Amino acid sequence: MIWVLELWYLKPEVDNITEAMQEMDDLLGPAAHADEGWCGHARFFAQLGDASRGMMLYPWRSLELHERLARDEEPKLAAFYEKYCTRPREIHRYTELPVDVDGHDHHPAAAGGGTAS
Repeated sequence: MIWVLELWYLKPEVDNITEAMQEMDDLLGPAAHADEGWCGHARFFAQLGDASRGMMLYPWRSLELHERLARDEEPKLAAFYEKYCTRPREIHRYTELPVDVDGHDHHPAAAGGGTAS
């Protein structure tokens, strides 16, 4: 499984990023959910301090399946880009690293990282 991060750059005149991202999801979501690579719902985020920047994060079964999906989606996005975006989305793909975050004490003072008195 991979994690996909999509960055969306909206035009300054777009008043409601939620409505724009909902329209994009309505456009692409049904085909994505039916795709063999789909393995979980996306989460949507707006950048703090800059409402024209949106982000979507979701899991996908493999890099190859996602590359095909993204290629197939681009023609469907032409009108959306024209209406809402300053440029096409950026897609970044990640693999999860096996870092053990549960086996450590994360309190700075206990780890010697607290402030001196």
